[in-house]
Amino acid sequence: MDTQKECYRKYLESAGVIDALTKVLVSLYEEPDKPKSAIDYVKACLGGPTPAEYDALIAERESLKKELEDARQQIAELQAKVQAQQ
Repeated sequence: MDTQKECYRKYLESAGVIDALTKVLVSLYEEPDKPKSAIDYVKACLGGPTPAEYDALIAERESLKKELEDARQQIAELQAKVQAQQ
C-alpha cells in the first residue's frame, strides 16, 4: 500500500501537479481579500476557462472559420480570373 502511494506521489510530482497546486494555494493564502469561493479561485488560477470565456472562444472560432471560407472563395475566384485571362 505504501509503495502504491509513493508511486502515485512521484507521478504527481513528475507531472507538475504538486508544484501547481502549491503555487495556487500559496497565492490564495497571500491574497489580501479572500475570495468567496476558494474552489472557483483555484479553478481560475489553474487555467480552466469560464463558461463565458468558452462561449466567446467558440464564437470567435466560428467567425474565423467563416472568414477563412470567404478568403478561400475569393482566392478561387481570383485564380479563375487569372486563368481566363491567359
